[in-house]
Amino acid sequence: MGLLNAEEDPNKICTELVFYVNGKKVIESSPDPEWTLLWYLRKKLRLTGTKLGCAEGGCGACTVMVSKYNRQENKIIHLAVNACLAPLCAMHGLAVTTVEGIGSTKTKLHPVQERIAKAHGSQCGFCTPGIVMSMYTLLRSCKNIQYSDLEVAFQGNLCRCTGYRAIIEGYKTFIEDWETQRIVKNGPQNGTCAMGKDCCKNKSDSCEEADSESQYIFDKSSFLPYDSSQEPIFPPELKLSSIYDSQYVIYRGKQTTWYRPTNIETVLSLKDKFPNAKVVVGNSEVGVEVKFKRCVYPIIIMPNCVPELNTITENEHGLTVGASVTLNDIEKTFREYIKKLPPYKTTVLTTIVEMLNWFAGKQIRNVAAIGGNVMTGSPISDLNPILMSLKVKLNLLSQENGHRTVLMDETFFTGYRKNVVKSNEILLSIEIPFSSKFQYLKAIKQAKRREDDISIVTSAVNVEFEENTNVIKYINLAFGGMAPVTKIATNTGNVLKGLKWNENMLEKAYSLLIDELPLDPSAPGGNIQFRRALTMSLFLKSYLAIGKAMSTDYFYGDLIESYYGSGADSFHGNVPKSSQYFELVGEKQLKSDAVGRPIQHMSAYKQATGEAIYCDDMPIAEGELYLAFVLSSKAHAKLISVDAKKALAEPGVIAFYSAKDLTKEQNSIGPIFHDEELFARDKVLSQGQTIGVIVAVDQATAQAAARMVKVEYEEIQPIIVTIEDAIKYNSFYPQFPKTIKRGNVKAVFDDKNNIIIEGQCRMGGQEHFYLETHAAFAIPKKEDDELEIFCSSQHPSEIAKLVSHILHVPMNRIVARVKRMGGGFGGKESRGMLVALPVALAAHKLNRPVRCMLDRDEDMQMTGTRHPFLIKYKAAATKEGKIVGAIVNIYNNGGYSIDLSGPVVERAMFHFENAYYIPNCEVTGYVCRTNLPSNTAFRGFGGPQGMFGAENMVREIAHRLGKSPEEISRLNLYRENNTTHYGQVLTYCTLQRCWDECVQNSNLAERKLKIKEFNKQHRWRKRGISIIPTKFGIAFTEKLLNQAGALVLVYVDGSVLLSHGGTEMGQGLHTKMIQVATRALGIDVSKIHISETSTDKVPNTSATAASAGSDLNGMAVLEACEKIMKRLKPYIDKNPDGKWENWVSAAYVDRVSLSATGFHATPDIGFDFKTTSGKPFNYFTYGVACTEVEIDCLSGDHQVLRTDIVMDLGESLNPAIDIGQIEGGFIQGYGLFTIEELIYSPTGTLYSRGPGAYKIPGFGDIPLEFNVSLLKGAPNPRAVYSSKAVGEPPLFLASSAYFAIHEAIKAARADAGVPLEFDMEAPATSARIRMACEDHITKKLDKPDPNSFVPWNVVP
Repeated sequence: MGLLNAEEDPNKICTELVFYVNGKKVIESSPDPEWTLLWYLRKKLRLTGTKLGCAEGGCGACTVMVSKYNRQENKIIHLAVNACLAPLCAMHGLAVTTVEGIGSTKTKLHPVQERIAKAHGSQCGFCTPGIVMSMYTLLRSCKNIQYSDLEVAFQGNLCRCTGYRAIIEGYKTFIEDWETQRIVKNGPQNGTCAMGKDCCKNKSDSCEEADSESQYIFDKSSFLPYDSSQEPIFPPELKLSSIYDSQYVIYRGKQTTWYRPTNIETVLSLKDKFPNAKVVVGNSEVGVEVKFKRCVYPIIIMPNCVPELNTITENEHGLTVGASVTLNDIEKTFREYIKKLPPYKTTVLTTIVEMLNWFAGKQIRNVAAIGGNVMTGSPISDLNPILMSLKVKLNLLSQENGHRTVLMDETFFTGYRKNVVKSNEILLSIEIPFSSKFQYLKAIKQAKRREDDISIVTSAVNVEFEENTNVIKYINLAFGGMAPVTKIATNTGNVLKGLKWNENMLEKAYSLLIDELPLDPSAPGGNIQFRRALTMSLFLKSYLAIGKAMSTDYFYGDLIESYYGSGADSFHGNVPKSSQYFELVGEKQLKSDAVGRPIQHMSAYKQATGEAIYCDDMPIAEGELYLAFVLSSKAHAKLISVDAKKALAEPGVIAFYSAKDLTKEQNSIGPIFHDEELFARDKVLSQGQTIGVIVAVDQATAQAAARMVKVEYEEIQPIIVTIEDAIKYNSFYPQFPKTIKRGNVKAVFDDKNNIIIEGQCRMGGQEHFYLETHAAFAIPKKEDDELEIFCSSQHPSEIAKLVSHILHVPMNRIVARVKRMGGGFGGKESRGMLVALPVALAAHKLNRPVRCMLDRDEDMQMTGTRHPFLIKYKAAATKEGKIVGAIVNIYNNGGYSIDLSGPVVERAMFHFENAYYIPNCEVTGYVCRTNLPSNTAFRGFGGPQGMFGAENMVREIAHRLGKSPEEISRLNLYRENNTTHYGQVLTYCTLQRCWDECVQNSNLAERKLKIKEFNKQHRWRKRGISIIPTKFGIAFTEKLLNQAGALVLVYVDGSVLLSHGGTEMGQGLHTKMIQVATRALGIDVSKIHISETSTDKVPNTSATAASAGSDLNGMAVLEACEKIMKRLKPYIDKNPDGKWENWVSAAYVDRVSLSATGFHATPDIGFDFKTTSGKPFNYFTYGVACTEVEIDCLSGDHQVLRTDIVMDLGESLNPAIDIGQIEGGFIQGYGLFTIEELIYSPTGTLYSRGPGAYKIPGFGDIPLEFNVSLLKGAPNPRAVYSSKAVGEPPLFLASSAYFAIHEAIKAARADAGVPLEFDMEAPATSARIRMACEDHITKKLDKPDPNSFVPWNVVP
């Protein structure tokens, strides 16, 4: 009854929301429970520094700091929180700090912002505000920061550009004692001279060998000291008064009512009245369901002000944990108990704390509650197996029946995400027991990525022994990921009781587990054999860990031989070491000349303060509308009908556009061939294809209406998903196959003295995962059909051209503008048209501004990925290992339209030999037509896939001849004046130099011996090392694209506005162009500004792609600047002591033009496939990488121990930016070759639609030691100021990690006595690594007949 009385008494209920943002009080009189904090910050308060990256709490771009006053402890608590999941209603009485609230370029930067910028830790900048806020929150909540605190703080943040090293280096300076340490020289790895910039190392002429290179890519001595006393104060009102904490809050929205009761009675009466109400604490589950599964929950109860649900109390058997206690608070409290209780009592607490480290990211753990974890009942939960192995007591409570206790045992879960708790009951608390003297608990989780990832399989083994023996008194094994619910292996536990903890018991357990945990070959989640193997492997790991612990505690004598012992351990991070070597500019270079200096990215400060504007950050225009997509849900089907009547009847919906609104010709689009439709007309060829668009007053209305459009289909067979399907159905694009031949292949294969190898290799695709999804904003100019379109595109000219085509308006009326992109990587080269064109069409038709930014799941479903490749090869080599011939067939999966798949397979053909001279060859390329979203450009553009084939050939030849792969590689490397298979002569070929320097830097020979020794001593841990060269051709292979323009405007005050055809996506192109201009004009960086890329300044530009942005635009900028200098020469000669401003002023007075255009077309270039003659590339970028890894043979996990890279970048325009590109490219490539896996169903549904299911490398995945060195004394005569392109070449070097894993697996297979040859597709995921390490466990698995079932997923 308390509820009714409370509702009747208006004095006790609060219906307005009060909170603080950056110190300012915000009062929202009618908050909607469906609003997220991020939406409110961006749309209502217009604080756009906080970014939307994924909307599921998986990328950290939206991180803000939420602060509250803890009245029990009398202290302020600061938490990093994902604003994309945080409900606005949960902010009542709290203080929110965003990136704008801690510093700005207009006032003063906070040290957190300054250090990431100066350390070159911000490239595209879209993830930067989130990373800044994670670091800032750590500084505010932790006094003496250790490196381990940094690791934890960044678990929930992703970056796709930098490779993380620069961010870590910048922020390591906040670690305790850094201020004192930096004065003491600490050796070359991390010592910094107290002289800072005046250090002798930084003073040299480039001719002095010893001092002409530097490790110090940024100057730590220039950092502002951090002073915690200068931080903004917590709002005094929130500290002094507890009124907001004690209010009973009710917020009513359109579809949802939000209750925040303050006592348990009210919670129970609400649950009695609304049995289906959702109880929400962190919203990490419900938020995702509402956003992506479109769930609507009419009643939400937030119990975080109810004392009984939010406390941890001690009882005689253990701890009673309130169901609403957050995982972060549990960890903190458990750690306190671990410190004060004897170790044998805290085994359970320690196990839970250890598991929490791998549970989601810090931002989620700060808000998510243990009760939510139990009640959600995810079958792959990280904690539930632990709780079930302990059979913990759960205390339930309801108004009707009062208290009830249930055990979390095999009967608790009744089905997928269902349990025995009644709908009117709430989970009050969980009883976590202390452990006893002879009890051990081991929990292990295996995921795709160690940090912030959902598990594949989690195991928990809870065992108690008879006193002072190894006889099992009781054992309970629980597993997640093996059924629709968390499973207890009851029978296994019963049979093992009374057995001794030894090998016999282990063998018995294996056979029991196989029987008790079967897995259907079609089970959701795939990886069936891996998961079945993991149940046994993880039990073996637990057996080893518990055996080792018993030996130490009481069972003296070694239960576990040291040879097997390391199998018990899991990988953990360490403080990463790194070095960056590059040539310093000499003293003789003018101070104003910025070329060759490691200056920071021009937008770095703005990116670190949230002031940098991206497409969706632009202010709302008057009368603006939002566009949402109606996408195909079938991969191959006829469109019977498309009915938008219901959607158009919704309030706020303005229009629906489809193929009916365009002629067939207007509706045909594409970057090269117009072979795809903007809106599907008669049939759909892929899921995620656009059928139509809804235009409405705001995003929520538009997206809800888009879901109401009824589409009727009639399915068409076959649905072609994989390359193998395409080959089977002969589904290829008509311009292919194409072939390049050289020499006499037949003769070398017929020569009996040669060895012949034959095989194939496969590489998966890769999602671009730029942090900023595709976005566009079109503003009609109200006259002459003029239209301005702001877009997140690498190719604004193409957007303008295609808009012109679909609207039938000349290009001179359409201006496409790009300020910056939050990452591109090729994904925004051609596919931006899918968003920009409908937006332009709607703006043109309605004569109103229209905006759209894709949600992450839409972006991943619509825009295509890197092409999956299948390469079939046959090669001949001499007995010494010299490769003399090869026949190679290359297939790529193009998707439903040709897009750029043709040039992609052509580049793979040009790079099939990587860095090796093969005198006789025949290479043929095919593009497969499939029912997948059209695959597109991605950093490397087919090059890495082609080179992957070469490296596989090298390894097979080495294996056949009994030699090491590096012997074969070194023997076959290209030399100066060799000719490639397409007839291009190599000049200035530095491959051999890069190779020898990398061998020396990496200490390869000595480390190979150490690895051999390590592998001899460890059965379940193996190491491998691999060295890989690369040769990457620089140019667009389509001749006409090798051109660029620039416009230089000099104003009378001496300031210079520079425009060029390239776009800025984080790669530092604008920064480099300004550096080029400083040398050409002889003026300081501060005088030159680049505003944006716009088609009304420089027309007919090529895409910023093919790594050629700096080369092409740099030469155009140089030409324009030289024209200006030529005009200024008379005034400089007349007044040699004058300043730039004087010369400009004098020229203006004399009526001399102070604007100039520049244009550059790459000379002597162009390849003709018909005659297979010509020169496709301007020059080549060379590099070599050596990587060492360690694998866990039981779980399939791995860790990169060290990577050394030597790269020839000519004379770098900006070593800091170039090294950032090398590291970023390497880590992106590392994702491609080891972690990132696209998951498609056999009917073409993409399952990996966000960071939850698709894993890119995180902070914890970078090499523990990461050394990058730029080759010295290798100028490049064919590009601006002797520089070289850097964007794509480093990516393939990451295959060194894949091939090192390959070597480690070979060592494991040698131990197991199985053949050393094995097939492993890339990426080398944990599943593939584990299953390639064949052993006694994998042998126990029966293999189902492939024709007897339909797999859950297929490899495209």
